[in-house]
Amino acid sequence: MKRVIGVSLALLVGCGSPAKPTPEVAKPAPPGGSPPAPPVADSESGEDKLQWLEEVEGQRPLDWAREQNKKSEGGLEATLGFAKAEERIRTILDAKDKIPLATKYGKYLYNFWQDGEHRRGLWRRTSFAEYVKQEPTWEVLIDVDALNKQESASWVWGGAECLYPKYDRCLVTLSRGGGDSHVIREYDTVKKQFVDKGFELPEAKSSVSWKDMNTVYVGTDFGAGSLTTSGYPRITKEWKRGTPLAEAKQIFEGKETDVAAGGERQWDHNRSHDIFVRRVSFFETEDYLWDGKTATKIDKPDDIRVQFWDDQMLFRLRKPWTIGSTTWPAGSLLAISEKDYLTGERTFTPLFTPSATSSLKNYAVTKTKVYVSQLDDVKDGIVEWTRTGAGKARKWTSKKLEVAPGVTTNVRAWDDDENDDYWLSENGYLTPATVSLVQKGKKLELKHSPARFNADGLEVTQHFVTSKDGTRVPYFLVAKKNLPTDGSTPTLIEGYGGFEIPLLPGYNPFVGASWLERGGAYVVPNLRGGGEYGPAWHDAATKHNRQRVYEDFAAIAEDLIKTKVTRPDRLGIKGGSNGGLLVGVMMTERPDLFGAVVCSAPLLDMKRFHKLLAGASWMAEYGDPDNAEDWSFIAKYSPYQNVRKGTKYPPVLFTTSTRDDRVHPGHARKMAAKMIEQGHDVLFYENIEGGHGGAADSAQAAHLVALEYAFLWQHLGIKPVQ
Repeated sequence: MKRVIGVSLALLVGCGSPAKPTPEVAKPAPPGGSPPAPPVADSESGEDKLQWLEEVEGQRPLDWAREQNKKSEGGLEATLGFAKAEERIRTILDAKDKIPLATKYGKYLYNFWQDGEHRRGLWRRTSFAEYVKQEPTWEVLIDVDALNKQESASWVWGGAECLYPKYDRCLVTLSRGGGDSHVIREYDTVKKQFVDKGFELPEAKSSVSWKDMNTVYVGTDFGAGSLTTSGYPRITKEWKRGTPLAEAKQIFEGKETDVAAGGERQWDHNRSHDIFVRRVSFFETEDYLWDGKTATKIDKPDDIRVQFWDDQMLFRLRKPWTIGSTTWPAGSLLAISEKDYLTGERTFTPLFTPSATSSLKNYAVTKTKVYVSQLDDVKDGIVEWTRTGAGKARKWTSKKLEVAPGVTTNVRAWDDDENDDYWLSENGYLTPATVSLVQKGKKLELKHSPARFNADGLEVTQHFVTSKDGTRVPYFLVAKKNLPTDGSTPTLIEGYGGFEIPLLPGYNPFVGASWLERGGAYVVPNLRGGGEYGPAWHDAATKHNRQRVYEDFAAIAEDLIKTKVTRPDRLGIKGGSNGGLLVGVMMTERPDLFGAVVCSAPLLDMKRFHKLLAGASWMAEYGDPDNAEDWSFIAKYSPYQNVRKGTKYPPVLFTTSTRDDRVHPGHARKMAAKMIEQGHDVLFYENIEGGHGGAADSAQAAHLVALEYAFLWQHLGIKPVQ
């Protein structure tokens, strides 16, 4: 299916991207000097005296951040091996032999590329004949570094969506310093230049989609009342080429309390559907078909995600759905004729139904097939579904495809209007990535990433623990084959546990080069709140049941200690965004279990998270702090409200970015300031650019990663490397 939307729903999530619904709608330098010592928050009176640190680009907060940066960098950069590690990470990021992941638009394969010579990157394209070569010849369309020099700007690439079927015009997204707010500009891929007086939007968290060459659907900041409380577009307008944005015609709107609203034109099998969406909450949508005059709501529960494909409609269920005498379980994928469904028929073909251990990971559609990717105890599998026959006799048949053990696979249509070929990517904890083209069942390997660290003597094992309420929770351990069981091994747990996002085996060269090679063990927990066992696994740990995430994490830490893989003073934890909240809670609730904490781009002040930037969009996950019943549960774990003077906490490094306009930097700033005032062992580092990812280019990313690992080496007993 051809998707033509400019901004991903990844913007809506704290970290990472959830499975995408249809369609996608957008979410939501002062002089230096030493500031006065910050006052501490008065938790007893409820007055937050550190709220001044929420002023993102205020001089006083930035001066405070720079002072903390100076302290943190001074101590961490002096760590033996820091410079070498930073250089190695930068070399990995800038490697010329990385796999150039590509998307096929018409006759070209498009790729965005960054290396040491092109820090902000190149948007480029090539032919398939060139792509299969070891060193393809690329045609550069946009050189972001050159554009920055030309415009005296600091643009970070945000993607491009091109107009089907010729792909001669694209809507290019650029953000200042890497934030979620962005500008959009129209680009001509034939003339290879931005279109003079073309479609262009100023900086905002916009959503834009092609209707045709001379028309786009646009949601942006139109002024008072045009945004939701989460900061995303509420109103969609139809904008004609050559007319002012102010004259665009409003055709759809959501409510101010929605997360977002927007629309797009989808092309599939030479047919188009114009679909508009009210994203009522993070996990609920109302979908409408637009005929040019009227938006007709699709009759379905709000928690179901729907997709049009060929002459079918595909429904992905988050909750059980009872139709007549049949109840389809949450996590199912159902297919039905579009014509039948829209005229009231409800006889479905199940393409996937979950078991106690299996879940739907994702699915991909090609010209005549649906590839269903599924998990069984967090191990990958793929089932190919095909329709045979004609007319009323047409039926679905399936076959299971062979998947290499121990790897995570991803299926993506090569060109769904043209054939049933598909991209297949594979990688695992110790298995570097490969990208292949599968044609008529035959796999042609196109690209293979070289090993970035020495994995000799390492193995991956899966373990299960019993959480406090009796639930069986898995985790992966990457460590030496003959790991000593004396508790001496420095061990790092990196977790997330939220937004139905599964943590699956994947090749991480930074972990390998900075941790595993140095003798450390690495643990990835599959906590409730994630998506490893489908929607029910996620829902079991939302809102009032949020504590289950932390009980699962504690059970895994206790198991590592009990089995003598490690001991508390050698056990570190690391997490970002919702994962930052996770490790912040573990630090305040179970400081006895850990020897060091790296807390990145975190949510920490859960009393105010819904008032800061995109925070309101996450109330479906955490609850509403202004609701007394919700707050009674949130208050028990919110790190900012629960950190105490006199309690011994493990050393902690907080990292954030000034330009993170998704998770407010005030969370990390205030928590660090409060803990510093209370006398705890705290370091803080804030990158002035970088967005939610923390870095805008490879130099910034390498520096940040090196700081984090130097901190862990210092506190967890990793042997120094010259």
